[in-house]
Amino acid sequence: MNKQMNKKVVKEIVDLRHRPIKDLRISVIDACNFRCSYCMPNDREYKFMAPADRLTSDEIIRLTNIFTDLGVDKIRLTGGEPLLRKDLGTIIKGISENPYVKDIALTTNAYHLDNNVQMLKDNGLSRITVSLDTLDPKTNALMSGVKCELDRILKGIDHAQKLGFNPIKMNTVVKKGLNDKDIKDLVLFAQKNNIILRMIEFMDVGNQNDWKLENVIPSKTLVNQISQYAPLEPIDPNYIGEVASRYRFKDTQGEIGFISSVTQPFCNSCNRARISASGKFYKCLFSTDGLDLRKMLREGAKDEEIKSILIGSWTNRDDNYSETRSQQTSERKKIEMYEMGG
Repeated sequence: MNKQMNKKVVKEIVDLRHRPIKDLRISVIDACNFRCSYCMPNDREYKFMAPADRLTSDEIIRLTNIFTDLGVDKIRLTGGEPLLRKDLGTIIKGISENPYVKDIALTTNAYHLDNNVQMLKDNGLSRITVSLDTLDPKTNALMSGVKCELDRILKGIDHAQKLGFNPIKMNTVVKKGLNDKDIKDLVLFAQKNNIILRMIEFMDVGNQNDWKLENVIPSKTLVNQISQYAPLEPIDPNYIGEVASRYRFKDTQGEIGFISSVTQPFCNSCNRARISASGKFYKCLFSTDGLDLRKMLREGAKDEEIKSILIGSWTNRDDNYSETRSQQTSERKKIEMYEMGG
């Protein structure tokens, strides 16, 4: 179906701060084969959902169709690690058949990417983002919580590029004293391999990562440091609501971005919503509770009924945690990142 010829007329739904809903992130699974220190530190035990408790592929596709009626046109599939989900291809294919979805992206740790990238391509995935925090094996073991072959991850990236997933984005969470010494290697690797690097300030997502402000390196500091060996100049956002501040390399091709939720909050333009693997709808990455869509689906609610409830939820949205972080108490109970997706 030609998506360019199917333009849906949608009455824009905005929240209390006049932010529309455009970008939907769906966690397809809560389980992960890594234990990243900023998400699921490996010194703790985790109990994951039984498969029957996760949204089915049909439920995910149905919810996607409902959300496009509210203005969503971008879908990102997350986890946990989404490539652990056996029916991921079915999910992607079903979403890709919706003519109002402009973009389907996947965030992955890339451990299983090489064996699955053809499947992703065949079913209509648009883009791939790889989470990779260092190219140093020792630091990688500390950051990912497991000993894995970096070559396996890099092979998956290379395979994806050869199949036309270009440019790939690479997300790097920067934590002071852990992987900040490896930034130059990552920047040069990204430049050499036509990868868009996204450097993310260490955030207090969830309750497990022992977040402290002193472990955050401000993006402005990183820009200044990187500019000393790879001069940068700012460029405009690709679209309204883009969370990364974009920069171009002055002396070579390519770009780099910085996501600065801690030091430069972007709450005022955030148009993202999230659905957890269990079917909870969250309006903010730092949410404390969510709306149970799985319950509605399995109790026979009609699409229009679900849509009406979602409109009521979004139009009453006033989330701005990153802007008020300093006023929040350490007792705030947030949803874990692996439960709702990043």
